[in-house]
Amino acid sequence: MAGSCLPILGAVLIAPVLPRMQDHFATTPGAEVLVPVVLTVPALALALLAPFAGVLVDRLGRGRLLTISTVVYALVGTAPLWLDSLSAIVASRVLVGIAEAAIMTCCTTLIGDYWSGRERERYLALQAMCASLSATAFFVLGGAAGSAGWRAPFWAYAVGLVLAPLMASRLRPVHPETASDTRSGERRPFPLRSLTAPCALTFFGAIVFYTVPVEMSYLLEDLGVTSAAAAGLAAAAASAATVAGAASFPRLARRAEALLPLVFAVCAAGFAVMCFAPSTSLLVLGAVVNCLATGLLLPTLVTRTLALLLHEDRGRGTGLWNAAFFLGEFLCPLALLGLAGAVGTLAGAVGVLAAVTAVVALGLAVTRARRGATPATVEAAAV
Repeated sequence: MAGSCLPILGAVLIAPVLPRMQDHFATTPGAEVLVPVVLTVPALALALLAPFAGVLVDRLGRGRLLTISTVVYALVGTAPLWLDSLSAIVASRVLVGIAEAAIMTCCTTLIGDYWSGRERERYLALQAMCASLSATAFFVLGGAAGSAGWRAPFWAYAVGLVLAPLMASRLRPVHPETASDTRSGERRPFPLRSLTAPCALTFFGAIVFYTVPVEMSYLLEDLGVTSAAAAGLAAAAASAATVAGAASFPRLARRAEALLPLVFAVCAAGFAVMCFAPSTSLLVLGAVVNCLATGLLLPTLVTRTLALLLHEDRGRGTGLWNAAFFLGEFLCPLALLGLAGAVGTLAGAVGVLAAVTAVVALGLAVTRARRGATPATVEAAAV
């Protein structure tokens, strides 16, 4: 669970100090572009390299790669404490993303290794809850540490040096010959085709998932709310709703596949309320409705993907899933920015996303109704 929070730390911890960082490098050519890239490039590196990390996970083992990657994460994550070149800092952030790709893939793969059935569902829900709670905590921590200067939040990356020894000593590998999902004597190709649809849906789901955290403050500003405290309270309410949605997943997991169209429909309804909200209270209400559904969406997407994978495929499959999810995270603000330019306002862009999400929900419902409860569906649900 702690390892799963590290990529979240990288995404939100330094967000509050970006304006100070911009001021520090004001005389550096291209700083207006490079400083925001410091925040976003780890997610891009993670998305691009997660499939390769998945290959290493299956070949080198989960625990060893996780420990090494966590040490690397700490070393390159703290590099901006002593780097004076903005280009060098951006390069160090690329290395952070590479380490995060291995960490996230290893952590999710280990959850799939250690548990199955309801226990796996419970831990995947806990993973989503921890990620949501840590996002709020890290944003507050970054803002507090930023009062000591823009470099101060980067000290938090040193936590990797504390976690790495614990990972090395406590996390035991599950050997393929003892795994409950290994089919003795059977060789089969990697199930790439069966992962295409889940990964595509995960990519879109990531855009839906990150829209509220990324765009909420801008939507509030468009309504005339410029107070950082008000924005923080709104973010906290949305984060709490995400945690509540994730917490409900273990109780709904057996019906999660059937509920997936409804989950996307609720996400669309939340976006619609946000689009047409004339006041702050209705905007926050729409965000809470949306985040209740996205909290349930994330563990549903990863669970249905893990159900398709045997032990020997799980690292590569999880790597592809992480690539799809974090690519969606990286492209989310760019997609909303493009839509806002096309329709004129950010609220209008959220309205377009509401319509697209509703179409996806309808498509999933129609597809499920046509195929019915096929044997493969029943088998996947049983896993």
